This record gives sequence, structure tokens and C-alpha cells, in this order.
Amino acid sequence: MTEKIYHITAQASWSAAQEQGVYTAPSLETEGFIHCSKAEQVLRVANAFYRARPDLVLLEIDPAALRSEIRWEAGTDKPDELFPHLYGPLNLEAVVRVLDFPPAPDGLFYRFPS
Repeated sequence: MTEKIYHITAQASWSAAQEQGVYTAPSLETEGFIHCSKAEQVLRVANAFYRARPDLVLLEIDPAALRSEIRWEAGTDKPDELFPHLYGPLNLEAVVRVLDFPPAPDGLFYRFPS
């Protein structure tokens, strides 16, 4: 069984992807890939980049179902830690679960959604 990877996005972006039949993130245009995380990286990423955002969902992705290439590459704050980067659009059938991902009242993320 392949370890799942995760992507944080706004509910509105996910809804738009469902209408369009494919998901793309702004980073695909600006950096050439969609940022993803392993389960143990999700909370740290959420707190670093999405603090106090109440409109988020967490996409659980099956890497074996992806059509675009995935590369494991170093992050910016810890060069020895690898993150999954998706080099192309995310095909919707690779998303196995969509989890609501609200922050705690103080704006931080403490719990991985279930």
C-alpha cells in the first residue's frame, strides 16, 4: 500500500477544481509544481503558511493514482527533509478523501483532521 500524501487548499479552490475536472494550485504556475506533504509534515506546513485560515480543506492523495510526476525534494527550512512535489495538475480521481481543516480558536493547527 502506498503512503498517502496531502495538499492544503481553500474550499473554494477545491470546488472550482471539481467543476473544471482537474486541480491546479497557484504554485504550479509560479514554481512549476504543487506543494504536498507527508502526514507528519501537514501541521507544521499549515501553521507556517495557513495560520488562522478558516476556509481550508486537506486533500488526501493516493500517489499511485497520480497522472503527473511526483518528485521528493528538499524543503526550504530543512534541506535534509523531503517533501512530495507534484509536477503537473492533480487528477481528481487521485484524491481519496477531502477533510475539513479549520484552525483552533487561536488560529493554529494542532490536530490532524479525521
